[in-house]
Amino acid sequence: MKENKMGVMPVGKLLITMSLPMMASMLVQALYNIVDSVFVSRVSENALTAVSLAFPIQTLIIAFANGVGVGMNALLSRALGEKRPEEANKVARHGVILMAASYVIFLLFGLFAVRPFMATQVTAETDPQILEYGVQYLSIVSIFSFGIFAQICCERLFQSTGRTVYSMVTQATGAIINIILDPIMIFGLLGFPRMEAAGAAVATVIGQIVAAILGMVLNCFKNPEIRLEPRRIFEVDFKTVRRMLAIGVPTTVMQAIGSVMSYVMNRILMAFSSTAAAVFGAYFKVQSFVCMPVFGLNAGMVPIIAYNYGSKSRDRIDKCVKLSILFAELITAAGFLVFQLFPDKLLGFFDASAYMLEIGVPALRIISIHFLMCGACIVIGSVFQALGNGVYSAIVSFLRQIVVLLPVAYIFSRAFGLSAVWWCFPIAEAVSLTVSLILLRRIYKNVVNTL
Repeated sequence: MKENKMGVMPVGKLLITMSLPMMASMLVQALYNIVDSVFVSRVSENALTAVSLAFPIQTLIIAFANGVGVGMNALLSRALGEKRPEEANKVARHGVILMAASYVIFLLFGLFAVRPFMATQVTAETDPQILEYGVQYLSIVSIFSFGIFAQICCERLFQSTGRTVYSMVTQATGAIINIILDPIMIFGLLGFPRMEAAGAAVATVIGQIVAAILGMVLNCFKNPEIRLEPRRIFEVDFKTVRRMLAIGVPTTVMQAIGSVMSYVMNRILMAFSSTAAAVFGAYFKVQSFVCMPVFGLNAGMVPIIAYNYGSKSRDRIDKCVKLSILFAELITAAGFLVFQLFPDKLLGFFDASAYMLEIGVPALRIISIHFLMCGACIVIGSVFQALGNGVYSAIVSFLRQIVVLLPVAYIFSRAFGLSAVWWCFPIAEAVSLTVSLILLRRIYKNVVNTL
């Protein structure tokens, strides 16, 4: 039997080979994210604000999908490392089941809870247009979220077997379709009706659905190590489900905490003005150009560590962790420099008004200080997940965003005003890095060094 490259290829070359396709696809994903908001901002600042207020639920959808995906990815790669193909197929099958169950939650939310959610942030009396734009956008994104669940499921299957180039193909396809459709749907080009914020949502879900279909086809023909066997799809092994959830739920919680953070930050900022919330939304779109490549690096790193954990290759794990942290810090340091030097240009993509620039330029410079630390934090969190200790990632994320970031943001907003709120990001990141390093040392002592 041919040896899997994750156990024999030089680690540096393997990490680059595995990560570059994912980093490229993540950059395309970041481009699609920003283009989405750029076109919406051309409708009005209210439309941009509405999409920003809907962002926490979009984050939550991704959190559920990635949680299942991380659990599936880690167990599947480990099973392949242990040379147990039947176990790998069973894990993949249960990943599909959990993705479908997660989608049902957001289908129900999209049908019944979108307007009450939006009404907690804006009211029909004070901001009726923002409310309506938000309801239209979020309803479509939630009801048709089966596309993103299926897309991420297919991508994780490719990542688990080291075929990340196909993940890149599916992600890039979905993102490019979205970019093409955005102006058509938003502004009503080529005979389509002008849909404004709703058009951005339609373009998004169409791109996701097409990417999912392509991912299914490629998995059938280009991923021979995985066989889903549809006739066995309803054979549920609750032990496998529990193992997947033990690894994946901390990821979901960690990213869901980000959703809570975005929601509460929007509430804090809306107390100053809707423009402040628009600045926060614009920041999140632009920062994806910094963070998405690191997530792509992680997507390549996790199966390498999980595979070599299964095959008890301690030296390869150690080298992979160190190289990943180095590469991540180089990426985020470059992002820091761009945010410091060109904040006005970044906000200019969103048709920023003079008032938005007045708020946003110092905001981006302050927030971006946390880039100097976040690369290492992101990688270390994924190392925890790959080694089956995803709860550590959840602890760090909860500490960063709930225990530190939000209280600091609220206190600073009350004591010093809007200009001080943004300092909550670098303060929280410094705490996160400190705790991450402590827990990394612990997991090395208790897990890696015992291999």
